[in-house]
Order: sequence, then C-alpha cells, then structure tokens
Amino acid sequence: MLFPKRIPVPSETEGPVMPHAGLTLPLRQLGRHLRDWRQRSSMSLEDAARRLEVGATTLQRAEKGGNSRIKTYFVEKACELYGVPSEIKDGMVGLAKQAATDTNWWYKFGDLIPKDFDVYVSLEAFARKVISYQPELIPGLLQTVDYDRILLQQVWPDASAEEWDRRGQIKAHRQNIALRKLEPVTLDVVIGEAALRRVVGGPLTMAKQLRRLIELPALHPNIRLRVLPFEAGFPGGSSMPAFVLLHFGEDSTGEPEEPPVVYLEGAVGGMYLEKDDDIEFHARSYRLMRDASLTEIDTVGLLVRMAKEYESRER
Repeated sequence: MLFPKRIPVPSETEGPVMPHAGLTLPLRQLGRHLRDWRQRSSMSLEDAARRLEVGATTLQRAEKGGNSRIKTYFVEKACELYGVPSEIKDGMVGLAKQAATDTNWWYKFGDLIPKDFDVYVSLEAFARKVISYQPELIPGLLQTVDYDRILLQQVWPDASAEEWDRRGQIKAHRQNIALRKLEPVTLDVVIGEAALRRVVGGPLTMAKQLRRLIELPALHPNIRLRVLPFEAGFPGGSSMPAFVLLHFGEDSTGEPEEPPVVYLEGAVGGMYLEKDDDIEFHARSYRLMRDASLTEIDTVGLLVRMAKEYESRER
C-alpha cells in the first residue's frame, strides 16, 4: 500500500487534487514518470491499480503528484510491473526519497538521483515557456552540433565517440521543443556578450554558432533573443548566475497548470527553486536584464558583425 494503515487517502475524502496545489517538484516529476511508463506498457489505470493492489483513485493521485507519503517500495513495484529500466527506476526511487525534503531542493549526482537520470530534461519538455539567462555560454537549446560536440568532449574527455554521439542526440531531441511546428515552447533568452566572445572550438565553430543565433529567431517567432552587452553593467546591482525559469501554461480560468520553477545548474548537480519569493526575484532580475539588453534588431546587428569577424580569422 502507498499509505500507512488508518490514514485515509486524501483523494477519497477531499475530492480531486489539482496538480499545482502545493505539491513539490519531485512528486510532480515522479507522477509524470509513473503515468508515462504505465502508458508505455499499454496498461489501463484500473488494471495497473489492481496489479499494484491499490485503488484506481490512489494510483491516479500518485500520477498527479498528490501522494505526499508515497513509499519507495511502491515505486519499485510499479517500475517492475511497467518494465522500467533499472537506471530510470533508480531515478524514480530517488525522486520519492527527495520528495520528503524541503521544497527548494538540490540534488548531487550519484546521491539520491543517478547522474544519467536527467530531471531537468523531462521538466523542460513539459514546459510551455522557457526563460533563460546565460552570461557566458550559448544556451543548450540554441547550440549548433559542433559547439555542443566540443563542450561534450571537454566535459567527458575519456568518453567514446559513441557516447558523445548519444549525448549529442539528446541535445538535438531537447531542441525540438522550440523548433517543432505543433505547439512549440516559447523561448525567451538573454545571452551575455561574454558568451559570444568565449571561443568554443575555434573561429569557424563560433561563426556558425552566431549565424544560428541569427537564423533561429528569424525562422521561429516563438524564439526571442537579446544580448546583454558589457556596457550594460549589472542590472539590478548584482552579478546573476545562469538560470532558467520554466512556466507550464494556464488552465481555462487563467491559473497556472503548475507552479513555475527556477533551475540553477551546477557542476555536480542542479538546484530547483519553487518558492514564490525566489520565482519573483528571478523573474524581476530577468526583466531588468532584458530591458538593459540590446533590442532584437540591434542584437542581430551585433551577431552579424561578430560572425564576420570570426570568419575573417579563417581566411
């Protein structure tokens, strides 16, 4: 059973729980994985609940992230039933354990969440709007294959070519959320000027990368890009690290489908912020940096000039 004896299942006593009703990110992510793998196994909610020896309402609540006391042994049993690979199962169990911690949570690779279980990628895929500030690196959703390949080789210098290819394919799959024709994600990006001047892979690689930054917003109106120049200083009075603010759309009443999330990437893991004050701070910081950035037209002008400069070095 998911719950200790004599404790009523909330969904059976209080009615349905909306996905944004104070539920933590690990629970919501775990619920998505449970639902996804059940559907992959072509198993109905009722059939899966019967085999797991729980009520269909209870399982549905778990898939919506509403079981605050979900047990790891239930997750393991569900994974076995659905045929979930061991590395993904370990990540799902880690989410169940992480759900008992504070709302703002940090995971270190190899601790509760295995390194290959990418929580962020699945979260990004569910978003309807992605706001990104990158002071020194081209955002992953806008990187060329060559730019990405150089970074992969530097992060995993001992990996095989096949492993670099696999990771590159993951990046290409991620980029599709902004490039697809059907309901592409809205991508609003501010890039620091330093990201354009830090050379990755040589002048030709950089020239191709900057050309892509010119091309993508022109072809895809859902992508908006501005450059924050050095001369803008520090809007808001502080040096902001790279961050991503994810929004998940609104329901028919205009309320968020799920609370927004701020993601801060680190060398050994990632931090997820869900508290209202943290969301508002990063949203305000982004607005200040966007307002201090070059216009989209001036951004294109800068990118064209710098691309030509890089190309001239190859002659």
